[in-house]
Amino acid sequence: MLKILDHLEEWLITFLMGAATLIIFVSVVHRYGSGLEIPGLQDWLLGLNLGWAQELTIIMFVWMAKFGAAYGVRTGIHVGVDVLINRLSAPNRARFVVIGLAAGALFTGIVGTLGATFVLENGAHYQILSWLGMDTGDLFEGPTTPDLEWPTWMVYAAIPFGSYLMCFRFLQVMVAFIRTGELPHHDHGHVDGIEEEHVPVDVNPYDMGDNLHPRDLKHKQIGEGRDKQQGGKK
Repeated sequence: MLKILDHLEEWLITFLMGAATLIIFVSVVHRYGSGLEIPGLQDWLLGLNLGWAQELTIIMFVWMAKFGAAYGVRTGIHVGVDVLINRLSAPNRARFVVIGLAAGALFTGIVGTLGATFVLENGAHYQILSWLGMDTGDLFEGPTTPDLEWPTWMVYAAIPFGSYLMCFRFLQVMVAFIRTGELPHHDHGHVDGIEEEHVPVDVNPYDMGDNLHPRDLKHKQIGEGRDKQQGGKK
């Protein structure tokens, strides 16, 4: 189940990011293309209504940010100031790490609960009862967005969903840390798809591979032999 949740989280973020980028690109091209005095093309572009594009991309980025924050907790990409904590002894450091993760879970849980209450009062309660065919009574139907005319509670639903998921990720990381003593770590210098070349620790990266500079005779120069290897592969 956790793997399915992880994949759904990643797929949702990827889809929102890609779709929002595509919509913005089409909107910009449409805006500038409509100003070109090209017979036929200009009339066709002016006939297209893309006034909803900006509002939709804003909504998509809000959802992407909320679920991206939960993804950041799981993968350890959030920036943290841990200079003082790392100077503590191992037992005290572990206690403070657990306290910090528990505080994050508590905070996001409170935000999720407040967000869920707001969403219900903003029209979700009315809509749910309407779907079930039940009497809505004096419940508020809720406002809609200006351009898309979507119920605003659908937009605000990103707060409880994203916050509760983030709360779960904090608890997940906390339990894993208590069991293993390790936190998720992300190497910000790593680029996917590029193989890293491991060099000796004492190699001098400033030595130049020519006759005009000092040469490290103990180790190969960085990248030395790469052209030969590539030539052999060809």
